[in-house]
Amino acid sequence: MNLKVVELSRVLINTRVKKVVAEDEQGYFGMLPRHADFITALVPGILTFETQEGGIQYVALDEGILVKAGDDVMVSTARAVRGEDLIALEETVRKEFSMKRERAKKIQAALSRLEADLARRFVRFGRRGYE
Repeated sequence: MNLKVVELSRVLINTRVKKVVAEDEQGYFGMLPRHADFITALVPGILTFETQEGGIQYVALDEGILVKAGDDVMVSTARAVRGEDLIALEETVRKEFSMKRERAKKIQAALSRLEADLARRFVRFGRRGYE
């Protein structure tokens, strides 16, 4: 099977695999090359795959969509981090997702300041209209 994991701005994984294990709202499920085609919404968690060489690799991901069509498994997600070791992956996820949360907080603060400034300008503009 060909596994492709795509984030918003990049392709994280595009490789041949023997097996994929992922999690949706019903729980964990595995896929082999001849399994039926389907689509499912993934919950935040760990996607596991076995490489052609027999090694196990992991991808921590946020919510996403998984599509199995023929020999292809495509996962689309907003955030994903790849790792070969679960302990190291956990630390990487904590750091990366924490940085993204901090960026999101800064963006939200900037938007709040812009909204407040816009509201003040409207109030001033409204006062001038009545003079």
